[in-house]
Amino acid sequence: MGVWVGCQDDQDSIEAIQRSLDLGVNWIDTAAIYGLGHSEEVVAKALKGRSDRPYIFTKCSMIWSEKGEISRSLKKDSIRHEVEASLRRLNVETIDLYQIHWPNPEPELEEGWTTLAQLKDEGKVRYIGVSNFSVEQLQRAQAIAPITSLQPPYSLINRKVESEVLPFCQQHNIGVIVYSPMQSGLLTGTMNPERIANLPDNDWRKQNNEYQEPRLSRNLKLVEVLQQIGQAHERSPGEVAIAWTLNHPAVTAAIVGGRNRKQVEGIIGASEFRLDELELDKISKFLHENP
Repeated sequence: MGVWVGCQDDQDSIEAIQRSLDLGVNWIDTAAIYGLGHSEEVVAKALKGRSDRPYIFTKCSMIWSEKGEISRSLKKDSIRHEVEASLRRLNVETIDLYQIHWPNPEPELEEGWTTLAQLKDEGKVRYIGVSNFSVEQLQRAQAIAPITSLQPPYSLINRKVESEVLPFCQQHNIGVIVYSPMQSGLLTGTMNPERIANLPDNDWRKQNNEYQEPRLSRNLKLVEVLQQIGQAHERSPGEVAIAWTLNHPAVTAAIVGGRNRKQVEGIIGASEFRLDELELDKISKFLHENP
């Protein structure tokens, strides 16, 4: 499960996390930059006093000033400062998976990955991974220390990583934790042209090509296909979309965010749902006919 904080009620977030754990979720992914540290604090509050503690994943490389101005650094001292702050906010002695959020600034990639490897040796983190890396960047990191996992965006709408990145990870035994498997809500079945037109002007989705014509109509037709498949199993279109990403042999897990208990309950079924060959063929046929 992924946790971030935007315009979000803390109590809703805490209840979403706790409900997820009750339903069998055993890992939480967040990042220091989400809510400028606040997301990690919310995770700590949600886990306080619980015996069924999940694995905790977080990320570094995006930092902020006292004024809230965001910059990027993979310098050794910066990452060491970040990890100590994350350990403190999360209220843990060790972070289970520590990841470079973005490979920027790119000239500092080697220094950053070397630092993560040192943090692992020192026991501050158990495993180290990356996010949003290309194959060439993965190779540069791999030359220094093994990569546990990669976080790339991947969905029925965004399939860019299929050609090179996923095969590379499979070949080199790098776990893949995909994010945005429901394309930021577009594949949930709750989006329609009216709702999208009424999104606030500062919502980035309003300017995104996938939310604009002609792509929007095509994407909503895809949702209808997912709806047809899901109905036979009492699954939502979002759960079908998540299950589709999990079907790829290179994919280990999918990050799914829930803003409240109800959203968590609406997508948790994807963890056990498996598409059969006929259903996969139906989706493939649509993708082929509607590229």
